[in-house]
Formats: sequence, structure tokens, C-alpha cells
Amino acid sequence: EPVTLECPGVVTSIRLVPLDPTHAADLHAVADRELFLHSMQAPSEWSVRGFESELERVRATPGVVAFAIVLAHGENSGRAIGRTTFMDIRPEHRGLEIGRTWIGRAYHGTRVNPEAKYLMLRHAFESLAPAAIRVQITTSATNLHSQAAIVKLGAVREGVLRKARVLPPAPNRAEPEVR
Repeated sequence: EPVTLECPGVVTSIRLVPLDPTHAADLHAVADRELFLHSMQAPSEWSVRGFESELERVRATPGVVAFAIVLAHGENSGRAIGRTTFMDIRPEHRGLEIGRTWIGRAYHGTRVNPEAKYLMLRHAFESLAPAAIRVQITTSATNLHSQAAIVKLGAVREGVLRKARVLPPAPNRAEPEVR
């Protein structure tokens, strides 16, 4: 179920809130097309309406709990600067994946990604019932930026999945691609 993830009493730069179409304008403002070169998350139309449609699509995807990454402090408090999801949720195996994460370029290399992952990992291991025993973070083999961000988190690289997902055509891809 969608919940807000934050650390009461701990100063963090962000909180994770259930993703909804009201975040579309903020996300459109911080996004650029290059953020979606290695993923299937680009809106079909590069506009606020296109982002609204994409957010609705993600929210309607079975087995996905989607969050907006929202600034917690400062003059831009409450503005969405990215999104992330729990996906491939497997309660019978007590596992899930953190994925479909993207963060506006101005926030790359900051505390935003580590804090988002911390909030999600903490929730998965401490609040879910049953608690997760495995959380995986997956990225494309071609997405070197995301691979470096995952390494910075201290995650263990387990291997390269081949032909694990079919990426649909998108503004940056003319045809479906298997990765």
C-alpha cells in the first residue's frame, strides 16, 4: 500500500510520498530527455500532460508501489524532484525490487538518492509484514551513471541479466529493445 516514507526526528533532505498526477508539473520541470536514455520511463509526450499519463501508467501497473521524491525543506519544500518505485513485489519470497528511479539532474551526486534508498530499504526490512529478506536494485547494463550510484550505496553486484526486459518504443528509441 502507498505510504509516506520519512524519518521523524531525523533531518533529511527528502521524503517519499505516494506518486500521483499532481506531481507531473514538478517532474516535467526537473526532467530532461537524457535521463530516460536507458529506461522505459519516458513519457510518450514531452509535456505536463505526458508526464501525467506516465504517472497514471506507473500507478496502475500491478505489483508496483510508486513514490514521488519530494524536497522536505527550504523554499522548494514539497516540490517533486524525481520518482522511484517498489516493484516485482514477491511476498511469498519476502523480496522486492527498488527501481524505476530517476532524479532531476540538479540533484545528482547529492544526498537525495542515498536518502531515498535508505527510506525504502528501512521500510522494506523493518516495516513490511512479512519483512523483506531480499531487496534488489537493478539497472540497465548500459546505464553507467546508475551503476555508479548503486555502487556508492554499498550494494553487492550480483551479475548482469541478459534479455530480462523489453523496453517499448520511446521518444529516444524507434523500436522496442530487449535488454
